[in-house]
Amino acid sequence: MTPDHVLVVDDDAEIRSLLREYLEKNGYRVSAVANGKGMRAALETGRVSIVVLDLMLPGEDGLTLCRDLRVRSGVPVVMLTARGEETDRIVGLEMGADDYLAKPFNPRELLARIKSVLRRSRMLPDNLQPEAASRIRFVGWSLDLAARNLVSPTGVVVALSGTEFRLLRIFLSHPNRVLNRDQLIDLMLSRDATPFDRSIDVQVSRLRHRLGEDAKEPTIIKTVRGEGYVLSVPVEQE
Repeated sequence: MTPDHVLVVDDDAEIRSLLREYLEKNGYRVSAVANGKGMRAALETGRVSIVVLDLMLPGEDGLTLCRDLRVRSGVPVVMLTARGEETDRIVGLEMGADDYLAKPFNPRELLARIKSVLRRSRMLPDNLQPEAASRIRFVGWSLDLAARNLVSPTGVVVALSGTEFRLLRIFLSHPNRVLNRDQLIDLMLSRDATPFDRSIDVQVSRLRHRLGEDAKEPTIIKTVRGEGYVLSVPVEQE
């Protein structure tokens, strides 16, 4: 089996060396670079399973790189930072990070986060397997499944976190079907959910915001009281 490829992006040479050695000992293939230029070069030269991205980088910072990465790719991202404030965590997640870890950290905790994010990114119950498609269109919106880009009716690319992408894909693959919270939670969150995971209700609320929905009267993803949520618009798969 080909090992997962972890791309570490951090300007601290000691951290790059530490993570390379530790993750390789735990069976991962590791590339380590110091900045955004190195990150882009690594992404162009081969498949990357997950990116461990430092927030406080010289030049282009981690938030900018994460946002740009999310527009072009769905590769999972774990963000690192020396700052641990709640605001930083929220902004990181808004930019598309799948998880967030404050420095200083224990490499074992980062390893656990990497495993959890990779597991969630591949998690899809058999009874919710989407039909094969490369693009899904709905009420003027378009979700490119290969590039993982969500494009608005006006042509604007909307950045989605990995969790938001998976949640939207599930809804679009099962239009007019009520999905209860247990089904969605089993899909979106692992049983060892981290403190940075949000409840499924909050994730739905954030997804509605991405879609420009009226919070009080949503028309795309509706709430079915006592049951769950339903995508209530026509869907075309290509």
